[in-house]
Amino acid sequence: MAVNERDPHSGHMTTGHEWNGIKELNTPVPKAVWFFLIVTALFSFGYWILMPAWPTGKTYTRGLLGNDEKEIVTRRVDAAVDARSAWTQQIAASSYDRIMADPGLMAHVREDGHRLFGDNCAACHGMDATGNPGFPDLTDRDWLWGGTPDAIAHTIAVGVNSPASKETRVSQMMAFGKDGILDNDAVLAVGDYVKSLSDPAMRVERAESVAKGKEIFAANCVICHGDQGRGSLEVGAPDLTDQTWLYGGSTALIYTTVYGGRQGEMPAWEHRLDPVDRKILTLYLLDKGGKR
Repeated sequence: MAVNERDPHSGHMTTGHEWNGIKELNTPVPKAVWFFLIVTALFSFGYWILMPAWPTGKTYTRGLLGNDEKEIVTRRVDAAVDARSAWTQQIAASSYDRIMADPGLMAHVREDGHRLFGDNCAACHGMDATGNPGFPDLTDRDWLWGGTPDAIAHTIAVGVNSPASKETRVSQMMAFGKDGILDNDAVLAVGDYVKSLSDPAMRVERAESVAKGKEIFAANCVICHGDQGRGSLEVGAPDLTDQTWLYGGSTALIYTTVYGGRQGEMPAWEHRLDPVDRKILTLYLLDKGGKR
């Protein structure tokens, strides 16, 4: 095969290589490829000159335009902080009632509170703040330690059973069955009585067990839950007469609670969030519908 042989079909010269009768053509690079290669090279050269590009040890070439992404981000963050401080200062200096009566401030509270809640609280209480088993619904009016602004703010700050705060709220329900305080029949009876407080039908269906459970309740439970089972804000004991249940209100789940006890935990946010952020979270929860 001759090197200077011209292919009769394409008109291109051959290279002189042939495999099993297949001849290699000396096809030129398309002009479009050369065009884009040249444009790319020119762009790269221009970028190296105008923009930060090459490392030079401890620093790098700055470029003729002096562009610095770090400085740009820093300026944007500083601008955002300044813009936020304009209304957070008002939040810090104003009362809860005054803030809640100000539509402009509450618009900021809803936006920033949604972010703070999503970053710090939603993992347990859900993104919509309606709670999960073992984690209370924060949108209703049932509060273990009270739903006033000061009570909510204090709970957020010190947490519940949190080792990170010396002033943490402390709450624990004894394991009446597991620890042998009550035998199994007594646990069943007091569970039936507790269920009857919110389900009157139980008083008819299991009248004898409910009556027995009432006596056991009076001897063991009223110190926290009160004579009528309505709970206590002082010790964080829940109201047992409504339809709101932290761990579930079925007969089986009530039995599990009485038998094994409960001890939830909430982090203390006083060392993680500053006072303004905690106040925004408090206002956010009040706005969600939890104010008494």
